[in-house]
Amino acid sequence: MAAKQKSVFVCSECGFESAKWLGKCPGCDAWNTMEETLVSATKGFPTATASSVSLASAKPLSEISLADEPRFVTGISELDRVLGGGIVGGSVVLLSGDPGIGKSTILLQVCNALQKKLNILYVSGEESAMQIKMRAERLGVESDSVSIMTETDIIAICEYIHSTKPDLVMIDSIQTMHHRELSSSAGSIVQVRESTNLLLKTGKSLGIPIFIVGHVNKGGDIAGPKVMEHIVDTVLYFEGERNQSYRILRGIKNRFGSTNEIGVFEMTEAGLCEVENPSAMLLSGRMSNVSGGCITCVIEGTRPILAEVQGLVTATGFGNARRTATGFDYNRLNLLLAILEKRLGLFYSNLDTYVNIVGGMRLDEPAADLAVALALVSGLRDIPIDEKLIAFGEIGLSGELRSVPRVQARLNEAARLGFTRCIMPKACLKQITNCPDSIEIIGAANLAQAISVIK
Repeated sequence: MAAKQKSVFVCSECGFESAKWLGKCPGCDAWNTMEETLVSATKGFPTATASSVSLASAKPLSEISLADEPRFVTGISELDRVLGGGIVGGSVVLLSGDPGIGKSTILLQVCNALQKKLNILYVSGEESAMQIKMRAERLGVESDSVSIMTETDIIAICEYIHSTKPDLVMIDSIQTMHHRELSSSAGSIVQVRESTNLLLKTGKSLGIPIFIVGHVNKGGDIAGPKVMEHIVDTVLYFEGERNQSYRILRGIKNRFGSTNEIGVFEMTEAGLCEVENPSAMLLSGRMSNVSGGCITCVIEGTRPILAEVQGLVTATGFGNARRTATGFDYNRLNLLLAILEKRLGLFYSNLDTYVNIVGGMRLDEPAADLAVALALVSGLRDIPIDEKLIAFGEIGLSGELRSVPRVQARLNEAARLGFTRCIMPKACLKQITNCPDSIEIIGAANLAQAISVIK
C-alpha cells in the first residue's frame, strides 16, 4: 500500500517547516515565503544503508587514534594548501562559485591527479557523459578508474556508492539532485537539504570523501539552506572576474585546516594552472612614473601577498562627487577620505574618487589602509610614488598608524621581489628580528609622517 502523503509548508528562506500556512515565517521573520511541499507521512526518509538497525555505541576518547587518518594529497599544491594538506577520508567538501568560474574543471583535474591511486565516481546531473568525456580528454583524464554517472536520484546514487564503495565521490551539482520521496522540484530548500544530509551520512558511514558542487544565487551566496554550509566539513569558494583569467580559491570553512588560506589559479586552454608566485603575477604590467599607485602587502592565511592599489582623483562633472571602490571596502574608503580631510586638510568632497585593486584581489585586511591613503594623496597631488616603495599599516581615526601582525614575513616577501623602501607603523619596528639589508625601513607614527616620504 502506498504511503500516505501529507503537506507541510516550508520557508524558502530558512527552511522552517509548519503544518499550516503562515504569512510570516517564525524562523526568519520573512513574509510570504511559506511554500507548500508534499512529503511522505512515514517517519524519516528511506536511506541507502542496510535496513537492519544497530544499537548506538560510544568509544572512549583515549582509544581514538589519529594515526590512521587518511589524507589524499592531490598534487595540486594550491588546492592542497586550502584543504589543509589534502583530502581527508570521510570529509564532505562543498565547492561553490559563479557559473563558468571553473568548479567542474578543477574536479576533473583532481580526477586526473588521483586516477592512478583511487577509484573515483563522478556524478553529473547537469551534463551528459559525452560532454564530460570531451572535457576529460582535454584535461588528460583517461583512466578506467574514473567512472561517470549521469543521475539525479540521490537515493539511487547513494545505493550505488554503498554497493561499489569508490575511494572518492564528486557530485556536480547538489542543486540538480532530487529525493524521490519529496514532491518538490530539484533545487528547492527541502531537496537540497535532504540530499546533502543523505550524502553526508553515506560518506561518513563508509569513510569516503565527497566533493559537492553548489550553485550561487544572484547575491553571491551559496544557493540553498544555510544549514548545508553548517553540516559539511569544508566550504570552498571560487572568486574571480569574468574578464580576467585568474581565479582565487578561498576556504570559508575548514574543520581540517585554516580558513584563511587561498589558492591562486589561472584559467587556460589546458584547465586551471597553479600560480606559485601570486605577488609577481599581481604586480606584472606596472607602469612607472605614474601617480596614484602604491604597493602593499597583505597576509592571506600563512602567505604574504603583494598587491597594487590604484587611486584616481579627478574633477567631478556632476553635482555630487562619485566614490567607487573595486576590491576594497566602500565604507572603509569613505572613512579614509574623511581622515585625510579632517587630519591633513586634503579635500575630496568635490572630486570623483576611484580605488582599484589590480588583479581581481580583494583587500579586507586593515594593513592595506596606508597604501590606499598614499595612493589617494598621490592621485590628488599628481605625484608618482617610487616604484620600489611598499607601504602597509592600519590607520586610526586620529590619523595615527597602528601596528599590524607578521611584519617580518611581509618584509621578506618585499625584499624577494626587489623592493628597496618600506613605510610601516613605528610600532611595528620592534617586531623586526632580521631586517633584509636591501630594504630601508621608514617608521611613521602618523599619516602625516608617512605622506611626507612621498613628497
